[in-house]
Amino acid sequence: MAYITRLPVRADTAAESPGLQPPSGAGHPGGGLAALVTSSGNVGSTTIHCPFDDSAIGELPLSSDDDVDEAFRVARAAQRDWAARPMSARAAVFRRFAELVLEERSALLDLIQRETGKARFSAFEEVADVSRWASYAAHKGPQHLREGRRNGAFPVLTRSTERFVPQGVVGIITPWNYPFTLPAGDAIPALLAGNAVVLKPDSQTPHTALFALELLRRAGLPEDLMQIVVGPGSRIGPAMIERADFMMFTGSTATGRSVAEGCASQLIGFSAELGGKNPMLVLADADVHRATAGAVNACFSNSGQLCISIERIYVHRDIWDDFVPAFLERVRAMRLAPGLGWDPDMGSLIGAAQLETVAAHVDNAITQGATVLAGGRPRPDLGPYFYEPTVLADVRPGMPVAREETFGPVVSLYRVDSEEEAIGAANDSEYGLNASVWSRRRGTAVARRLEAGTVNINEGYAAAWASHDSPMGGMKASGVGRRHGAEGFRKYTEPQTIAAQRLVPVGGQLGLGHRRWSEWLTAGVRILNRFS
Repeated sequence: MAYITRLPVRADTAAESPGLQPPSGAGHPGGGLAALVTSSGNVGSTTIHCPFDDSAIGELPLSSDDDVDEAFRVARAAQRDWAARPMSARAAVFRRFAELVLEERSALLDLIQRETGKARFSAFEEVADVSRWASYAAHKGPQHLREGRRNGAFPVLTRSTERFVPQGVVGIITPWNYPFTLPAGDAIPALLAGNAVVLKPDSQTPHTALFALELLRRAGLPEDLMQIVVGPGSRIGPAMIERADFMMFTGSTATGRSVAEGCASQLIGFSAELGGKNPMLVLADADVHRATAGAVNACFSNSGQLCISIERIYVHRDIWDDFVPAFLERVRAMRLAPGLGWDPDMGSLIGAAQLETVAAHVDNAITQGATVLAGGRPRPDLGPYFYEPTVLADVRPGMPVAREETFGPVVSLYRVDSEEEAIGAANDSEYGLNASVWSRRRGTAVARRLEAGTVNINEGYAAAWASHDSPMGGMKASGVGRRHGAEGFRKYTEPQTIAAQRLVPVGGQLGLGHRRWSEWLTAGVRILNRFS
């Protein structure tokens, strides 16, 4: 494999040290971000480490249960004034934020990489996505949230209006793999809908979320409206559920079930994007050149640490001999390295626990007879948590790598004899988050038969995710609710119906008596049934 072993300096900051210290100074995230944490400092602090070399990049105070309580109190007080602002004034904040994200892209890229160890291009996906989503929210979100007329019980006599009332204070819990996209992406629609937000980012990547909050405040978001608490999910999560009016969670299916149980006990709504074991189907008429290039990106972006990345590829036997060598050639040519330059194709895993899971899945598969076609080993010479992009064959159903989410740079190849076999194998999973179909003619027909919340044709994941006007989420054990589209905004509201009746009351009798009233109403219903 073509691995880069040095730590490159970015070409646009050649005078900058290649070390991994957090950026500081005016307009850049640094020590000042600690002040944005809602914390009294009574429960200690946490040190954040860079996955590239495990060096310390910052220290932040932890939040106590009392701090969580204070965060919700402050946010709730600010929410009332925010909800009373015109929608146009709220939307203007996110238009400014979208531009600030692009202006601060270098600082954001540096910080995202330092906290996650991902390659710079993978970090750039976050920056571009958040800017586009913020702009979409500012321009289209008000349309999704606008109150409107609905058909009343009786034409002319009944006027019915639906409006969308903010939930109040939304609790958001996000993971480490997309520390900018997920905190900002979930907060934006909740805030635009008139809510306040209390956010708990993952304890491994809190600086990026704090910088997002700094940019939102610079864009005009009221200071108290969004609060960030830092601490272990096992403690902070239940405390948030007890106080929130709605919960948004992204993470594992197991934890998602616990969140769902907590929300059920509080009788509050929740939405969750959970795990995935996402399939790619390469049909007999696929463009092999495009499919192999797309598969590399779909499997190994963000070092495979992506809920919607591909972990299973089903290749039709007619093009197996063309696809596999071409795919392996691309995988073996991938460039791995730490650092802030643009050259690497793949960076590090987030930490020791993720490295252990990836290695265990691969080692177990090898022990049970799987064949390693590419990769298959850690790379401590590059950094403590690097693992090679890995391609397996001869994977059988009983292996953990066959059915469990690896969440790393590992994909299994399966040869199939027919389109039917590919569809059946793809759907044979408890998960249903994302899928990919590669075909010149059969993509749409096959996509409609796949049990996944998003299906990409001749793309791995980005086409569906970046289609912000369409809903994104999972079927089966992959989640509840949706991001993006109208539902991505309206889920943060309580729909309210206001119906005004005039002249003839729907439930009254007008002195006609029960029988006469029922006859009159029967005639009216018959007329209405002809038209609706």
